[in-house]
Amino acid sequence: MNGIGSPRLVIAEASIQINNLLLLDNNRNYCNIEMRPKGIILGFRSLLESYALIIPYYKLVVYKGNSNSYSIHIDAYSVKIETQQNAKVIQIFMTKMLAAKAENLPTRLEDL
Repeated sequence: MNGIGSPRLVIAEASIQINNLLLLDNNRNYCNIEMRPKGIILGFRSLLESYALIIPYYKLVVYKGNSNSYSIHIDAYSVKIETQQNAKVIQIFMTKMLAAKAENLPTRLEDL
């Protein structure tokens, strides 16, 4: 897959369930994204615990906000990330992730 991990990303906002975990400590909230063959793993830490949000490609929804933010959604969970530095590297990673999502979409009935 040639480089499957993102650089460290700043979490700007999150859904209520994830936000409750992030509020437990006073540190700045960071996450990273790892591409896997059938989806992505969005990992973050709170206190001394590691958490992961496993998102299969068919449920992954990515919105591009303003010039330096992305919003990643699955069902009731969402994480909005800010790209303050390394914006070009993160843009390349997001493009690669969306290409992997398009490549792994299930076959449509009309294509058969």
